[in-house]
Amino acid sequence: MVSEETKSVIARAKQLYEQRLKGDLEANHRDEFVAIEPDSGDFFIAPTFDAAVKLARSKHPSKLSHTIRVGHAAAFHLGVMEQ
Repeated sequence: MVSEETKSVIARAKQLYEQRLKGDLEANHRDEFVAIEPDSGDFFIAPTFDAAVKLARSKHPSKLSHTIRVGHAAAFHLGVMEQ
């Protein structure tokens, strides 16, 4: 179960992404990951999910952040690819 605090962080981070970051990030950082800490508005771009999370935690160790894969509906895609 997801806590109300986590839901709030996710919603605010998504709003920041849509309103302030999406245009630039999707033009210049597609397929990378961005961790967004919504209280400060700080965001951290990295080539991997883990690296983005580590950057956010290094600056805001006691805060929750939300990580998005730039240009995708989900951070990860699960399933089988047919060839």
